Amino acid sequence: MASESSALTHIQDLGAYVSASPSSFHAVREAARRLDAAGFTALDESKDWGTTAAGGHYIIRDGALIAWVTPDSAGPTTPFNILGAHTDSPSFKLKPKPTTGVHGWLQAGVEVYGGPLLNSWLDRELRLAGRLVLDDGTDVLAATGPALRFPQLAIHLDRGVNDGMTLDKQRHMNPVWGLGDPRQEDVLALLAANAEGAPVDPARIAGYDVVVADTQEPRVFGGKDEFFASGRLDNLSATHAGLAALIAHAQSPAEAGAPIAVLAAFDHEEIGSGSRSGACGPILEDVLTRLSDGLGATMSQRRQAIAASFCVSADAGHAVHPNYSERHDPANHPVLNGGPLLKINANQRYATDAVGAAFWARLCGEASVPYQEFVSNNDVPCGSTIGPLTATRLGIRTVDVGVALLSMHSAREMCGVEDPHHLAKVAELFFRTAA
Repeated sequence: MASESSALTHIQDLGAYVSASPSSFHAVREAARRLDAAGFTALDESKDWGTTAAGGHYIIRDGALIAWVTPDSAGPTTPFNILGAHTDSPSFKLKPKPTTGVHGWLQAGVEVYGGPLLNSWLDRELRLAGRLVLDDGTDVLAATGPALRFPQLAIHLDRGVNDGMTLDKQRHMNPVWGLGDPRQEDVLALLAANAEGAPVDPARIAGYDVVVADTQEPRVFGGKDEFFASGRLDNLSATHAGLAALIAHAQSPAEAGAPIAVLAAFDHEEIGSGSRSGACGPILEDVLTRLSDGLGATMSQRRQAIAASFCVSADAGHAVHPNYSERHDPANHPVLNGGPLLKINANQRYATDAVGAAFWARLCGEASVPYQEFVSNNDVPCGSTIGPLTATRLGIRTVDVGVALLSMHSAREMCGVEDPHHLAKVAELFFRTAA
């Protein structure tokens, strides 16, 4: 019963985190709020950090966050235990000259971001969210309430729609947000009116990174309340698990010889991670280098620390779909609430190797958490994660894991109620366990 209660508390908190995080910028701001409340200290990348201090710290770079806990016993060769996740999700991003429309409709010009299941976004009340950059360089977060919708064509006008629907990304994915003349109305004014703190003058908006997000609240459902439905579970489920685990770790006494625990929540994973805040960029290496420098490490000692470090790449994976089981591997059928996935791919689309798999099995055993293996059907190639990127860029041994989902990349995904809590339990143990 205690375990069920903990899982329910965790899933409700995950729902609150998702609701507060309609964009990657909101996700890191909410993470920072929680870290501040737990006694962590924010650092400025443009300032000298000096000697690496014990305790919890974090930095934000655009839509990414790196947070860490340095034990009192840390020295020049202390390794890093890193949990990597990402803050972005498949969606649509507001284009330049975003106000469009025909026949009296006001519409928004959006560009497909990542690989969303397009049909899942139809006939939903949606919002705009992200950051506005004003003419003086000030960043302002903004998020509207329900304001947009991708309206589906009625079956009376497309009698064959149930035999196969094809959506043209340019012609059909233009959400409506009002009635009027697009020459006289501006969707940016809607965002300006919903800037946090106070409305801003839309004429002052010099740049923006704004996405579309679902407005439906997350909720528990199922015959025995065993399921959880929400937008952006890929990959806020792992970001939240890592955040909860790092905060819990910071509040527990560290044993002598404990590693430096790091949460790396990158942006732009859904589009390849190639950005200053993505896993292909230098953000994680920058932080690890500065922490090593602050501990007085020589180049040789830093390399020793990296060689002894470990990364858990935590990203969502696939549960077996009951209506499409032929799309899955015949022998490996992960289920919801069966424990976190250990993700394996012979072609290194996932970074797991035998050493990483054994370490993950050890962690799950010590945490009394079940886990299950995921491997793709040979005829259905899998996606990838930040795991291989981190392993390649830094040379850190990496294992790929994650929460099992159905409807991945839908506007509203689903997982088991127990699995995010299981992932957080293992992550907390990982943060204090030398590989």
